[in-house]
Amino acid sequence: MHLKIKFYLIFIFLFNSILYSQHEETDSISYYNNLANIHIKKNQYKEVFFYTQKAINYAQEKANTKEQAIQTAKLGRLYYNLKKYDDAIDKLTESIGLFKTLSPTPEYAKAYYYLGLTYIEKANLAAAETCINKTAAISKALQLKDNDNLILLQKAIINRENKKYELASAQLNTIISKSDAPNLIDTKAEALYQMGLIEQQNNRYNLALSYFNKALNLNAKNQNSEQKSHILLAISLVYDKMLDKSNAYSYLKLHLNLKESLAIANNEKLGINDYEAFKESQRKINQARINKKKKDQERTEKFSRLINYLSVALIAILSLLSFSLYKINIIRKKSNLLLQEKNNELIIAKEKAEKASNARADFLSTVSHELRTPLNAINGITHLLLEENPKKAQLHYLSSLQYSGNYLTAFINDILEINKIDSNKIEIERINFDLKKLLLDIKNSLNEVATKNKNEFILEIDNAIPTHLTGDPIKLSQIFMNLINNALKFTKNGKVSIIAKLKSLENQKAIIAFDIIDTGIGIPEEKLESVFDSFSQGSTEINRKYGGTGLGLTIVKKILSLLGSEIHLKSNVGEGSTFSFELALTVNEQQPEQAPVQENIFDLSKIKGKNILVVEDNKINQMITKRMLENREILCEVIDNGEEAIEVMKNNKYDLVLMDVHLPGINGTIATEEIRKFDTTTPIIAMTAISLNENREMLLSYGMNDVITKPFIPNDFYVILSKHLAN
Repeated sequence: MHLKIKFYLIFIFLFNSILYSQHEETDSISYYNNLANIHIKKNQYKEVFFYTQKAINYAQEKANTKEQAIQTAKLGRLYYNLKKYDDAIDKLTESIGLFKTLSPTPEYAKAYYYLGLTYIEKANLAAAETCINKTAAISKALQLKDNDNLILLQKAIINRENKKYELASAQLNTIISKSDAPNLIDTKAEALYQMGLIEQQNNRYNLALSYFNKALNLNAKNQNSEQKSHILLAISLVYDKMLDKSNAYSYLKLHLNLKESLAIANNEKLGINDYEAFKESQRKINQARINKKKKDQERTEKFSRLINYLSVALIAILSLLSFSLYKINIIRKKSNLLLQEKNNELIIAKEKAEKASNARADFLSTVSHELRTPLNAINGITHLLLEENPKKAQLHYLSSLQYSGNYLTAFINDILEINKIDSNKIEIERINFDLKKLLLDIKNSLNEVATKNKNEFILEIDNAIPTHLTGDPIKLSQIFMNLINNALKFTKNGKVSIIAKLKSLENQKAIIAFDIIDTGIGIPEEKLESVFDSFSQGSTEINRKYGGTGLGLTIVKKILSLLGSEIHLKSNVGEGSTFSFELALTVNEQQPEQAPVQENIFDLSKIKGKNILVVEDNKINQMITKRMLENREILCEVIDNGEEAIEVMKNNKYDLVLMDVHLPGINGTIATEEIRKFDTTTPIIAMTAISLNENREMLLSYGMNDVITKPFIPNDFYVILSKHLAN
């Protein structure tokens, strides 16, 4: 009997266990998740949404925050894939709020990543950048490496949309340079497509077309229809820009057909009625929760009313005081509102001014940069013709052409200098230097100009000025050269004086006053302010008679502003002008190091017979550089792209490499980085029409040994070659 009872109890226990386990199997997150995944494969998205929401509700009931966050993020990704971007943002943001209460996980990083993708689709680039950076930070903390290329790709897309083309190109080239691994095909194809968009934006249509075709070929391996649709549309637009209407129409037709089939496929995944039904069911669930919350709130309000009745007496007592405070507050709000409106007007005006200034700086920088390459061709061809013993009648024309080229070079350099100052891309250095020697050297360099105009040229330096000071001698030289050169140019048969006086010396700070005085043509009173504006010289007649760019005084004023000073001008027509300013310089007890004297000559024997590799894509510049080298009996080989330069350097030995920075495909800086991985000794000299976003230090950081700026002076070109070929 006891044995039968024992057996019966065991049977009941096992039966209940089986029932419990079956209940767990049919009512658990993994169960709902599996059902959702099965329906994803069948493209039955109504059921996918239903079971994913069931998983979320179950996790919420069980207070399982982690699973609730994961399933909510999954629902957000489903919305993203079906282009329901507003719903995707809501769910992904909700999941991130849940993830923040937990320790970081890969799912947390993934939620931020998809939220970033959604914001990119919504063209909210600031929010997208924040999300992608957050993804990168979480991935780095968790040491996740698998998605580095995807993160880098999204950063590049954001930079491209923000018109940061140089940074975006560098990031995209990093992805493009990787091998065609199966898991990288989509990413690499997208990188090629994005590079094509950059080249298209820069009106380099042939190069853009090359990138798009490469992307299309790579896309064929993975059959990413959405990506293919974008590429086909981009190719059609490029052909349209190139006026190839036949190809433009053909690719547009392919794009539209594919787009239509994609739309049909998406509708099949989730019909609009199914989607609206699901949203309606969720609305009803949310409404039920709101109603429950409302009932709870009503019970709370009943209790609150009792408290309110008891508070009436106290409120009555405080009402008079409250009324007084209310009147005061109204007056204060009106005042604050008025101040806020004025402040908003000032902010809008400031933003407009900044946008206008940035647009002007970008335009001038682009123009000056683009002018350098053809100007280099003009100067180079002129130099070559002058070396070929031209006829006497031709010599005058070539000399005039050379002068005009040098004038344009100085003009472009002045524009670039002003842009650098306005864009805060210029740094003030603090170097130990000898002010007296600096002024004496400048005077000696301009003696010829003074003699030509028959001017008395005087330099007066106060003996009390300390010999050794700390400052920026290069910027000071720019100031003095512009002011003194102007004084000498506008004065004939007169007198130009440079006066430096110590105004005060206290706590190792020397205040020095400078005056540049001339007895020249003078400036009308109504022009005293405008002469410091860009391209201003007082009048058209003065510009025609004396020449010049009208940028010198603008540069002086801006540099002095950076140095914490300002320029003052006194002038009378026919009597001359006085430019004055003061500078605060630190006294330095140490003697400044003597800079090595660089003679502007070259030793032909050091460069003769050397073998140089020229990497340049511009055909005219190829011809000029090759001819200039061969005229000095230098051997050279010319190639036109960075990829080939890397291969050639692996298999050959050269004495020196002339590397153009802006090349199709891999640019000169990336090519230099790759070469330096296997060759650290061969000198590589950058050749560039340097722009506002480039500088010598940046180029040298890639492994280059020196920089030749286009357009260059031929003698300086040979001096630099001699310097590096002699080692």
